[in-house]
This record gives sequence, C-alpha cells and structure tokens, in this order.
Amino acid sequence: MIDARRAGPPAVLDPRALQTLRAVGTHGGVTAAARVLHLTPSAVSQQLAALQRSVGVALTERVGRGLRLTPAGQALAEAAVDVAVALERARAACETYLDRPEGLVRVSAFQSGAQLLLPGLLTRVAARGGIVLECSDEDVAQDEFAALTDRVDIVVAHRPDRSHDWSAAGVPVRTVPLLREPLDVAVPVGHALAARPAVEPADLVGEDWIAVRDGFPVATVLAAVATASGQAPRIVHRINDFHVVESLVASGHGIALLPRYTSGADPRVRLVPLAGVRAGRRIDALVGPDRAERLVVRRVLDELQALAAELVGARAGRGITAGP
Repeated sequence: MIDARRAGPPAVLDPRALQTLRAVGTHGGVTAAARVLHLTPSAVSQQLAALQRSVGVALTERVGRGLRLTPAGQALAEAAVDVAVALERARAACETYLDRPEGLVRVSAFQSGAQLLLPGLLTRVAARGGIVLECSDEDVAQDEFAALTDRVDIVVAHRPDRSHDWSAAGVPVRTVPLLREPLDVAVPVGHALAARPAVEPADLVGEDWIAVRDGFPVATVLAAVATASGQAPRIVHRINDFHVVESLVASGHGIALLPRYTSGADPRVRLVPLAGVRAGRRIDALVGPDRAERLVVRRVLDELQALAAELVGARAGRGITAGP
C-alpha cells in the first residue's frame, strides 16, 4: 500500500514542457529542439528541468557532448503524443460550433511539389476565407520529412513508388496520399531517343546522367534502371533543382529522370516514358497526430486532396503522356 503521507500530490504536467521533451527526443538535443520550437536553448533546458522535477525521475542523460532521452523520458515523450492529440481534439470539438474555422496553417513542400500544388492551394483556401496559409519550401532527404511535422502543420513529401513507412524515422505521423507522378527520361530534342514512344533501361546504357543526390526518390528509380539494364549509370552531375537539370539537358550535357507534371516546359527537351521499371514518385501530405485534429488543418488537407485529384484529372483529360 502507498503511504499517502509520503506520496505527495500528483505530478502536474505542463503540455508545453511535454512538447519540448518530444522535440528533444526527435531532433537529438536541446539546440536542435530550440530551433524547431523557436525558443532559446536556455528556455528548453529550463522546461526540461521543471518537467523532471515534476515527475521525479531522470528524463534525459548526457551522451558525449549531446543529450538523449532516458527510457523514462522516451516513455513520457510517447505518452505526450496522446496528450497533444487529446488537447487538439478538445479544441476541435469546440471549433465545430463555429460558422467558419479560422487560424494559421503552416505548409511546407519540396520544391517541385511546391510548384505543382502551392499556387492552386493558396487560391482555393483564400476562397474559403478565414484560414491563413504560411508556405515554405523544404527539400530534404526522404527520411527527414517526418521530422518536419514538429514545426510545420502539413508537410508535402515525396517517395518512390515502392512502399515507404514515414514513421520509420521514429516520428509519429499521419499520411494523406495525394497523387502519383510518373518519372520520364528527359533528353534533348535532337537526341536519338527523342522520337521513341518509350524507352527501356537497356536503351539508356552508356548515356551521361544528371542525377539527384542519394536519399531522394528519383535516385531510387535510377537505381532500378541500373538493376534492370545490368550496368551502373554514368553520372556526370548531381543536381536536385529540376529547373537547372532541365536546362542542362536542353543544352546537351546529359539526360535525366524528371517528373512529368512539373517538367517539360522547355521546348528543347523531350520527355520520353520509361518502360520496363516502375518509374514514378508518390506525393503525400504528412501531419503530426496532434495537428491532424485541428479543424483548420483538416480543411486545408481537404482542399489539398481535391486539388491533387483535379490536377491529375486535367492532365489525363488532355492526354499528357510524354511532355511537349
């Protein structure tokens, strides 16, 4: 039996301190968490110390010059997700009685996804009224997208056609599928392959390639091309900005894999479908489980899904298959 005289009052947990603990665990230290939370490192340390005093057990421990969560800290950080979800669900319950939900929603997208989706999303949300969008571009390696949900309400991310678990990085997220965008082989209009209705991996052996950096979805597809052809691609440049890549292709400095819906505007470039491998990328919206409960976030997600369906339908209706 617990001695009530010695047990003392139950711990009072500050939701802001719980969020701070989660950020320290996700981003691997006080300084990184401070950047995400827009706090000073001193403020983060103070919140952690207050939370630790409140629960009476060690929540963090030093590792070299860094900081990591103890098993107790990790358990509390995982439970903190449920607390955050419950709080946002309670707020949403009240918001449903408003005539129109209002508030700020932060949206980030990788660069070509931003080009494809953000202009239309801003227009659609503005027509609703009451919701303010704050947009940014975040083009990170595939395994780093989930961590962005700590500071952004909706993260537009991309992945290869093969299945990918966004939560594998240890950050709980909810995934809203948006669309699949085919990847085509971009060649100069005067290239020997430009007149083909489609090309196969064997046709690409010996070509100079302009590739993205490792860890990005297009790199995974190029690796599949190499496997299917039996020969490693000869990569001469690594550039992630597709506008730059398209300009280099147009000037005859190599060929590349480019997304069909956001490339091909340059008349000097021909996009040729790739046969023999699954060549495409999936575009998803990632949302933290607590932010997913906010009514304004759900409204923006609805608009984002509707816009993605409209874009795919419009391109299919125009018979877009291989660029200009």
